[in-house]
Amino acid sequence: MTSEFQDKVAIVTGAGRGIGRAHALALGALGAKVIVNDFGGALDGDGEGGNAADDVVAEIKAAGGNAIANHGSVSSREDSVQMVQDAVDAFGTVHILVNNAGILRDRTFRKMTLDDFDQVMQVHLTGTAYVTHAAWPIMYEQRYGRIVFTSSGSGIFGNFGQANYGAAKMGMVGLMNVLAAEGARRNIHVNCLSPSAVTRMTASVPGRDVDAKNPPPERDPSKVTPAVLFMCSEDGPSGKIIQGGGGRYATIGVYSNKAVEFGAGADYDKFLRAKDQILDMSTAQEGNQNRLVQPMKADAPQR
Repeated sequence: MTSEFQDKVAIVTGAGRGIGRAHALALGALGAKVIVNDFGGALDGDGEGGNAADDVVAEIKAAGGNAIANHGSVSSREDSVQMVQDAVDAFGTVHILVNNAGILRDRTFRKMTLDDFDQVMQVHLTGTAYVTHAAWPIMYEQRYGRIVFTSSGSGIFGNFGQANYGAAKMGMVGLMNVLAAEGARRNIHVNCLSPSAVTRMTASVPGRDVDAKNPPPERDPSKVTPAVLFMCSEDGPSGKIIQGGGGRYATIGVYSNKAVEFGAGADYDKFLRAKDQILDMSTAQEGNQNRLVQPMKADAPQR
């Protein structure tokens, strides 16, 4: 039986280790032509080099798949453009983009330098935008694309000591919401993954007593990948945040309650009197129930 991923061209960033490696191996096993990107740096983004991307390419080829390595940094505009160009030169196009590359520079906000903040934002959020921006015109013209952003519960729900990481990861949700709308009429689906697995990165977080080289079976990075394969599939969703990890999968949504309306008579005293009702989420529903301005339709002319 032929896989729906057969001969699809997929870029996976940060695919030399951990979750990204698991995605690349799975896509390769299902017949996709994979561009395995990994800069080869340390967890904090310093340094470069190493053979992580080449090792994963060798694994894919040994299993009968087709892959090439790319050693660029997603934080570089030039490297991001070249990554997509490498895919086009080798395989003709790009169908799937899994943005997975990341670094950590964890500190409490009081102790965090702005360089620490900027560098994490640059790799996670800006780097995701760079590679996506390079691939977008190809997907737009061919009327097909599947894009995954690797978000995190640290951004969606918050995690102590990760202001930079959390801000970047929640920023991806906003980027996804916009691109899912803009890509809808061109069959470009954009989703976020919120993963949980034992990796070199998660093992470095203070207080985590885990062995990245010998994780519990249910916490292996490969247990995240089914969610990514679904988001990259022909019939996958768009504009969704899917949690995957520990052998469990779920969807995270953004909800709003019904507005308390005061009209032109709104003031602070009225707000205070209604604060309990305003904060009550017991009847909340997914999405924005209280739009004052309607969003642009997917079939509207794009500037």
